[in-house]
Amino acid sequence: GFHIHIYYTLSLGIDLGNDSSLQPLWNSVRPNHRNSLRSPFFPIVLNVSSYFLFCLPILACDIIGDRCRRPTPSMLLHCAGISLHNHMLLVLPASVAQWTWRPPVTLPDQVPTLVELITYFIWHLLHHWLYITFHAIHHNYSAPFVLATQCLGGWELVTVCFWTTLNPVILRCHLLTTCVFMVLHVHVSVEDHCGYDFPWSTSHLIPFSIYRGPSKDDVHHQKLNKNVAPYFSHWDKIFGTHADFSFSYSYSEPVTNTFL
Repeated sequence: GFHIHIYYTLSLGIDLGNDSSLQPLWNSVRPNHRNSLRSPFFPIVLNVSSYFLFCLPILACDIIGDRCRRPTPSMLLHCAGISLHNHMLLVLPASVAQWTWRPPVTLPDQVPTLVELITYFIWHLLHHWLYITFHAIHHNYSAPFVLATQCLGGWELVTVCFWTTLNPVILRCHLLTTCVFMVLHVHVSVEDHCGYDFPWSTSHLIPFSIYRGPSKDDVHHQKLNKNVAPYFSHWDKIFGTHADFSFSYSYSEPVTNTFL
């Protein structure tokens, strides 16, 4: 799920020569959009636009899919309203306030290497008290749909955004690395909650069944103490919270769990 996270972020910078494959892209973006990239509003625009862009194809599947399984318009509007409300009343003021104390964003001449770009990753720990206190609204729906991804409590969203923003600052990540991380984070969150187990889903692309994916997230929404790890299921297997999934034909059908 899209949990309150305490991020323990590791960054591995490995220089494999002068990899300049991303340099043309950065050279075209940096001079033409310098002010926009340095704006405190840019992360919000990037996050919200990425979120709804990733949601649109799944919403199309809901519209043309089984009428008995699709989320109702009121459910969609409720989730979209909460997401926009949190961003406007909490994330936006925090971003403006951050602008007053944070040094201006630097736009380096050189782009990160591909290796540096893809080796920025995060890990999550979730405490039971935080889960019960702040995360309950996210589990109002036992069978998640795409716009339920950011159906969160306000303080949960603030916490997620705080750590997501702070880690690149502490690690002095390149702005392009930070942007790719933010968009990728939104994408995998939407994919996890979309309710569709597509053949091209990340869980099928990563071998050995170590990536959780939407099917196991559905189990998590029905069995809250199972499949707790946000993305990689090997942690659930190690700590005994893993549960296999079975496909059901309605929201009300129970899920058969196999515990390791």
